[in-house]
Amino acid sequence: MRSVYLDHAASTPMRADALEAMTSALAETANPSSLHGSGRRARRRLEEARESVAASLGARPSEVLFTSGGTESDNIAVKGIYMARRAADPRRRRVVISAVEHHAVIDAAQWLADEQGAELVILGVDETGFVHPESLRSELGAHADEVALVSVMWANNEVGTVQPIAELASVAAEFDIPFHTDAVQAAGHVPVDFGSAGVSAMSVAAHKFGGPQGVGALLLGRGVACTPLVHGGGHERDTRSGTQNVAAATAMAVALRGCLAELDTAAARTEALRERLTERLLAVPGAVVNGPAGGPRLPGIVHVSFPGCEGDSLLMLLDARGIECSTGSACTAGVASASHVLMAMGRSNAQARGSLRFSLSPATTAEEIDLVGDVIGEVVDRARNAGMATVAAGER
Repeated sequence: MRSVYLDHAASTPMRADALEAMTSALAETANPSSLHGSGRRARRRLEEARESVAASLGARPSEVLFTSGGTESDNIAVKGIYMARRAADPRRRRVVISAVEHHAVIDAAQWLADEQGAELVILGVDETGFVHPESLRSELGAHADEVALVSVMWANNEVGTVQPIAELASVAAEFDIPFHTDAVQAAGHVPVDFGSAGVSAMSVAAHKFGGPQGVGALLLGRGVACTPLVHGGGHERDTRSGTQNVAAATAMAVALRGCLAELDTAAARTEALRERLTERLLAVPGAVVNGPAGGPRLPGIVHVSFPGCEGDSLLMLLDARGIECSTGSACTAGVASASHVLMAMGRSNAQARGSLRFSLSPATTAEEIDLVGDVIGEVVDRARNAGMATVAAGER
């Protein structure tokens, strides 16, 4: 059976140029902290990758810290900046995040509340998932002396909403409060510029834009204090210890550079496919698209609710047809719960549970989109019938 892969927001295949670069680097890898010739060659590769990532994301090389991926980057930023700020001023206990953050941010902030005495503040969003700068200004205006950190994601991983990051960061800067953004879904897909946005810290992950899994970066402003979470060498600016994965960092840099070179054409192609899929999905009675209908949004995400269905049932029925998508974040896969993103956007529990995310790439074809359109009606009917049968059985 032919497989139709529409889960690129979870992980997209490696680009050929990135794979070639990684394979080449793997053949020569030595420890980049070693002082001999092989170590110096590895260090040169690493620093060239750092310079490339910095140039691609509008940062200085010294601001790029290589990590194992988005989750580690988010944890270092949220926990590390909070700890540094509170150590400097014990009054700063408040951590402000949006209601639609990835769990790498939500859970890190919740850990601070549970274990470190932080006070967690959740900024609400509108029905399309946007955080309005006025709500942040209101919070900071009332509690500026108590806030340690603000974290709002650049683009949402479930519904694709792209936030007004520069405006939000500007508000935080007015009150001299560090602003972190999880740009894991944004980098390589929409224009992202660390310096121009005015953010203090930013997280990215290579496997979202055609690099390998297991490598990412935290961009951290030079003047931003951040307490290390792991100790043992201080390899990355005394903030992240551990021998760097030179081959993966090299591949990440190549993948990001390649994506940016093709950004406009790739976005236009992906958006056209997204609209084609949206039209086919909305032909199903009762189907509702989640996220912004227009305005800032990721080019490749289509998130749809099918009333009367369970998302897991839809997922498995589609998988049996060779169509691979998701019910939301891959990091919460297997957890039968309503999407916190949709709930924050005002959807009911039933709507949130009966939803699917299709995420496309420029390599997705119109034929694959049409294969989804050809089966989605029958799949939804079967899922609805299964749900009604379950309810009837429960009533007995």
